[in-house]
Amino acid sequence: MKKAKKKIKAAILIIGNEVLSGRTQDLNVSFISHWLNINCGISVDEVRIIPDIEKKIIFNVLDLSKKFNYVFTTGGIGPTHDDITSVSIAKAFKVKYEINKKAYSILERYYGKDKFNDERKKMSKMPAGSSLVLNPSSAAPGFKIKNVICLPGVPSILKSMAPNLKKYLVKGSVVISRSVNLNTVESYIAIELEALQNKFLNKVEIGSYPFFKLGRVSVAVVLRSANRTYLKLCEKQLKKIAKDKKIIILNK
Repeated sequence: MKKAKKKIKAAILIIGNEVLSGRTQDLNVSFISHWLNINCGISVDEVRIIPDIEKKIIFNVLDLSKKFNYVFTTGGIGPTHDDITSVSIAKAFKVKYEINKKAYSILERYYGKDKFNDERKKMSKMPAGSSLVLNPSSAAPGFKIKNVICLPGVPSILKSMAPNLKKYLVKGSVVISRSVNLNTVESYIAIELEALQNKFLNKVEIGSYPFFKLGRVSVAVVLRSANRTYLKLCEKQLKKIAKDKKIIILNK
């Protein structure tokens, strides 16, 4: 994995009627986002959820691939009639949708020739020129074409494939986070947080998130940056704000 000097940004495109209907709860976004940041220094800046409709897949894949360094799709690469991600992406990039010989060989060995039916053979079809993302769990590979990486929707299978993504990715700077929990409400520190954010604009990202502790509302102020020096300085100034306003810090 080569290291880039600039920030590397990604988008996630979740494809599947079952997610939109609420029948299936998405668990992949949090995993992919965390894994990419920790292991590759890549930040996920946008997530979209769309149905299994060819026109929508084509539009969103092309749109996101122009805006981001990488696009990760999940879902729609299985053996059934509604798994149309692969053929849709082939149409998006105007390439043939065909059997990948390496994928075919992997699946044939996995299932055995007698059980390697037409439905299973479908999982070896993908856009021409794709590179495989190997699958140690259930054999059926994902694939990469241009800057789009297509992965299965089943969380356990997707997780097992993650280490095989690294060779396709350019590494950016890992974003570090610090959380300072304050025994107060957001409105009491809103002005100070805005001033602090302006002071560290484009250096540290500051977010505030209310939570309940011992029956009282408190606030988690989360600081995120790829620069440890700025992060520590911002945290120090945040704690000074808390001290000046006589706010108890819950996680000293």
